[in-house]
Amino acid sequence: MRQIILDTETTGFDPAEGDRIVELGCVELIDRQFTGNNLHIYFNPDRESSPGALEVHGLTTEFLSQFNRFEDEAARIFEYLKGTEIYIHNAAFDVKFMNAEFARVGMPPLDQSAAAIHDTLAMAREQYPGKRNSLDMLCERLGVSNAHRTLHGALLDAELLAEVWLAMTRGQFGLVMEHSDQPRQEAGQPAVATFDASILRVEVATEAEIAEHAAYLDGLDQAAGGLSLWRKLTNPPPAA
Repeated sequence: MRQIILDTETTGFDPAEGDRIVELGCVELIDRQFTGNNLHIYFNPDRESSPGALEVHGLTTEFLSQFNRFEDEAARIFEYLKGTEIYIHNAAFDVKFMNAEFARVGMPPLDQSAAAIHDTLAMAREQYPGKRNSLDMLCERLGVSNAHRTLHGALLDAELLAEVWLAMTRGQFGLVMEHSDQPRQEAGQPAVATFDASILRVEVATEAEIAEHAAYLDGLDQAAGGLSLWRKLTNPPPAA
């Protein structure tokens, strides 16, 4: 399955008000592996960016005026994205703009031509409830370096989001994949797979973390009026 991580930069916040896409960045993965077959295009929007949008992406009208308009590239973009599994951070925003651009040239909307569209912001909110889940915060949380990101850029943000998505979903793929040389699974029988546990990264608790954990368990013991269930299970009394 082709997976495309997509991001856009725009002149403003609402295509219904005439705002346009000024930059499209797409990163291609196949079976979660980077292929290098990325798509990066700047567009002449035939209008000024709003001050707020310009502050975000820094793409001036003078710079953008040298590039093609979206309608000149629409067919190439459509073919690149057709039938793919697309991942976008805050997907509703980018899909709204992409659909508006395709509609201007009489082409089907993105959410009809793609195999699926996934919102990584919704995924992050489910995985990290109650926490801030901007791309910058996810990079920090998941150890993805974004030190080179001073302004938003569609391709740069798509590359960062690809790394974030891989880190967020690493445990959901490949743990029970069946090798081709294994016997076929019989109907009604549970799937059996091999897994090399040596590839797992083991994080060892620091002395400070161990002490903090012990203090927390002391509080549980005090609240329970004796040994807490955790300590009964992890430190059972010796057999008589």
